[in-house]
This record gives sequence, structure tokens and C-alpha cells, in this order.
Amino acid sequence: MKEKEINFEEAMKQLENIANELEKGDLSLDESVNKFEEGMKLSKKCNDFLEKAEKKITMLINSDGEIKEEEFKIEEN
Repeated sequence: MKEKEINFEEAMKQLENIANELEKGDLSLDESVNKFEEGMKLSKKCNDFLEKAEKKITMLINSDGEIKEEEFKIEEN
């Protein structure tokens, strides 16, 4: 069965819930490992969302009366 598609916010909320469950320490070892695996999958999904968003970000720059698109580049200090 195919996993239901979720958005970034839903994935982050699920990841937060998993972290809270693991921090409580009430789960068995098997349950903890399963939750950890689920959290890792959600973490990768969130990272994929962020990478896609970063690729889509563009800045509009007005140059010589023309508007052109350029890729958004993060300046590292």
C-alpha cells in the first residue's frame, strides 16, 4: 500500500510527536527502534522538501528595465 502524501508541516509535526514519545522513555526497546526508524524516514522527507524548496527559490532582479530571474544563492559567512 502506498504511503499517504503529507506536506512539510505535517511531517514536522509527526517528527515532533515521535521525539516527544522517545524522550518520555515509556516505550519498549522494539517500539523505540520502530519510532526511531519512522523518525528517520520523516527527517529525510523533510530534508527533501527543503531541498526542493531551495531549488525553486528565485529572486527577481530589475536590470536595465528588464526583470529577469536568477537562482537564489545563500551567502555563507
